[in-house]
Amino acid sequence: MDKILMPMGALLAALAVGMGAFGAHGLKAHLSSEMMAVYKTAVDYHMYHALGTLLIGILIKQYPSSMLLAWSGGLMVTGIVLFSGSLYLLSVTDTRWLGIVTPFGGLTLILAWFVLLAGLWREV
Repeated sequence: MDKILMPMGALLAALAVGMGAFGAHGLKAHLSSEMMAVYKTAVDYHMYHALGTLLIGILIKQYPSSMLLAWSGGLMVTGIVLFSGSLYLLSVTDTRWLGIVTPFGGLTLILAWFVLLAGLWREV
């Protein structure tokens, strides 16, 4: 799983930088200040959790038999897609129903951190 999560974390971080640059340079003139703030939140959480994904991949290399760490990584990636993905789409399309998806992404990210905690508690 480390062979998936470490590169995935690096890829997600690169995408977060790209999305941030796109927002700052390509969307600034097209989005309201409210939607720009939504977009920035998506970028921020995307980057934080991309780094979290990378960290989990490194930890799995240290504790390769931990299923909790593997689950945490999967939840982290899923949470990025649901949380940041829904906010990206909401901000650029103004499709308000996407706001329903965002809390599920947030809960998935919170769960990922708690599962990481449980995995580390068990391993350390």
